[in-house]
Amino acid sequence: MNWEYKYLLNGNFHPDSRVWIYQSNRPFSETEAAEIVMILKEFTSQWKSHGSPIKGESYLIFDQFIILMADITDASLCGSSMDSAARLIKEFEQHFSVSLFDRTSLALIINEKVQLLPMNQLQQLVKDGSITGETIYFNNLAATKEELENKWMIPLKESWLARKIFLKDTISQIDK
Repeated sequence: MNWEYKYLLNGNFHPDSRVWIYQSNRPFSETEAAEIVMILKEFTSQWKSHGSPIKGESYLIFDQFIILMADITDASLCGSSMDSAARLIKEFEQHFSVSLFDRTSLALIINEKVQLLPMNQLQQLVKDGSITGETIYFNNLAATKEELENKWMIPLKESWLARKIFLKDTISQIDK
């Protein structure tokens, strides 16, 4: 699979643009993906904060990650604008029978595919060699466009998880 995604991101958005990443518990089908992309484009074209348009973009990346981006360099997001985005994602959950708010499943690239792993199994997978510190992890905590571009797909050893597990290919162990 081609893991390049940065070229998809709107270059006219400020690096500090706000980003929300929603990871699906399964890949979307072609038909589902087309419907999601259409709905997301419509949503972002009408997205407002305090009655003013939000400069927004949306993406479905690797058929499994829904990303919303708002350039708020000249404006701010009100609570109702963020609530409307969360409502849309909840509607996707119901309509497509997926989970998009589960933060206990970790997405990693294993055997050239996005694999979701329960967080509580991570240490065992490291121990048995299924994953290493070099395994690519999707850091869905990325909160800005710059972080999305540079800190979303990172080696496990560079993520916040490295403090929680013992990696065979690191020297020190922190917070085992």
